[in-house]
Amino acid sequence: MSRIICVIGNKGGTGKTTLSHMLCQGLGLLGQRSACVLTDTHREPLSPDGRRYVTADGRTPEALQKIVTKLRTMEGWVGVIDGGGNRAEVDRLLDSLSDIVIVPFRDSHEDLRTTLGDLQTFPHAYALPSQWPTNAWQRDAADRSVAQLLGDYRDRLLNPVASLSASKLLLQKQIPDSLPSNLGNACRSLARQVMEILEIGEADAEQRARRDAPAVSVPPAAVMPEGFASAARH
Repeated sequence: MSRIICVIGNKGGTGKTTLSHMLCQGLGLLGQRSACVLTDTHREPLSPDGRRYVTADGRTPEALQKIVTKLRTMEGWVGVIDGGGNRAEVDRLLDSLSDIVIVPFRDSHEDLRTTLGDLQTFPHAYALPSQWPTNAWQRDAADRSVAQLLGDYRDRLLNPVASLSASKLLLQKQIPDSLPSNLGNACRSLARQVMEILEIGEADAEQRARRDAPAVSVPPAAVMPEGFASAARH
């Protein structure tokens, strides 16, 4: 049976769309079939050409329902729904459709406070530090803020996704023929976290990929960064 993941949250500007595409790209690199579903009416659909996943336009309630219904009938797929920001009612709808929820947040007290409320509202949500600082001093300060404000939800915190300028390449209408290896590594690291929560094994995903399509050579995966990752499973 397919799985549905929703990337939501009341705070805008946290990187929901970027992370949705990074997650799908990483799933594809690991051999998992996935679809990135657009719901933000302020964005235009992106071409699936050159991506390791398909794209779908769910910007109307009718289209979204059709996509979710179709995904539920497709064995072994993962649907990643980009929820957009500042849409509390839409967030509640997407939460009702999903197996897990991901709430990205950036390094600011406003983001942390909003994420705290989202974790309380959505009991099967995981918080994801997004565009996290790479400078050691800034990273340490950001980590301490997370521990202070979100410490009670440590088992629902994922490893941070570091700030990476190459991630914007995934948001081009048609992506380049080749992508930087550091972007691929970051995408795989994010996907591995989510696959662990969903209890999807990489070996199973790769076996499906070999069965359904020609083998594709990919660079070796990077070691998952140390941080807040939870061992909890949904």
